[in-house]
Amino acid sequence: MSGRVAAYAVRIAEGPADLAACFAVRRDVFVAEQGVPEELEYDGRDGDALQVLAVGADGGALGTGRLLHGPGAADVTGGDPGTGSLGRLAVTRAARGSGVGAALVRGIEDAARAAGLTAVDLHAQTHATGFYERLGYAAYGGEFLDAGIPHRSMRRAL
Repeated sequence: MSGRVAAYAVRIAEGPADLAACFAVRRDVFVAEQGVPEELEYDGRDGDALQVLAVGADGGALGTGRLLHGPGAADVTGGDPGTGSLGRLAVTRAARGSGVGAALVRGIEDAARAAGLTAVDLHAQTHATGFYERLGYAAYGGEFLDAGIPHRSMRRAL
């Protein structure tokens, strides 16, 4: 069933309905599918984050991701004001393999550039490092657990 999405658009999420759609995708992917506890998934950073949403031709949510940057994100960006943190990238099961994930990453990168950032860091689930490498990210540091799932840090200069 994956990769069967014919048309979609990626945009910055605006308003309560878009945010609810972002959170619903994250709940389906991270909480329901991967077993991440909700208290870890919803970490209190969403209010300061720029959220990106992919929607199908019917208006249904297909995927989401977020960008953290600025003083409130210093603990995840190493204090570098030129670096943003891409996170919570999630694509619905039906949309996987259709290019939605890559389009979300590019949308987040565009938003990062617009904010004056020069690099984006992320914590990739280890099984997804190849996806990010194809988009120009390079892994650094060792593997670590986040919510019980193996991850690697990755970075891309913009």
